[in-house]
Amino acid sequence: MRLGYQSNGLQNHRLGDGLALLAQHGYRAVGLTPDTCHLDPATTSPGQLADLARQLADLGLEPVMETGARFLLDARVKHEPTLMTPGPARQRRLDYTSRTAAMGARLGARVVSFWTGIDRQPGSDSRLRMLDGVRESCRRIRAEGLEPSLEPEPGMFVETVADWHRVRDELGDEAPGLTLDIGHLYSVWEGEPAHVIGAVAPFLCQVHLEDMRRGQHEHLEPGAGDVDFAAALTALKNAGYGGPVCFELSRSSHRAPAAVAACGELWRRCVGDPRR
Repeated sequence: MRLGYQSNGLQNHRLGDGLALLAQHGYRAVGLTPDTCHLDPATTSPGQLADLARQLADLGLEPVMETGARFLLDARVKHEPTLMTPGPARQRRLDYTSRTAAMGARLGARVVSFWTGIDRQPGSDSRLRMLDGVRESCRRIRAEGLEPSLEPEPGMFVETVADWHRVRDELGDEAPGLTLDIGHLYSVWEGEPAHVIGAVAPFLCQVHLEDMRRGQHEHLEPGAGDVDFAAALTALKNAGYGGPVCFELSRSSHRAPAAVAACGELWRRCVGDPRR
């Protein structure tokens, strides 16, 4: 497994400075979200991507592309438009996914993680909208040579691992892999998290990690919630998962140096030296 950190928890740092901070603490992966503060898809040039690719390689950081920008596509409504948005507005979401995948290809990423969004206009066509959006997202990501990975997100149309399984059954060969957020297993309880991890390990493309209280969806720093980190990380290791495990502390940018250090220390206690 590779210790990682999400760039949405480094929003008060220049991206290059944030990456250097991660490397200093032994991190080996980074989840990159093209957003207003880092890698804005509207303004990031090929030259800037080439420079970033070199820095990632020099620092030994494996990139994973994330698509959870809050207000990049709509300055007034968080995360909108999504795959659940009816009408032509959804095209902005799909174009953002394409652009993220293209950026990832230049940076040496292998995975693009995405989610479905909240169904704000539920109706008889909701499931069809979701399946069509997931299928098209996967097609666009694969067209850039990357692997699509769907994240179940509390409150969204695909909310649980069970929901992801249904998508996989319905889409067959077109289905995405799984981005598993360990904290979400506490927010929306589906049974003992270690058991869930073991069952889905063959499908994992990306893992997110943070503390979280059972029944609440709030990303917390280690020690502030109910997550059994040792059990979760042991389950991932025993299941043979060898990819990035990225701490997602999107509400901790204001104290990123301390949070980065704390997560690195937790990893050392539970897993060992992240550089090995």
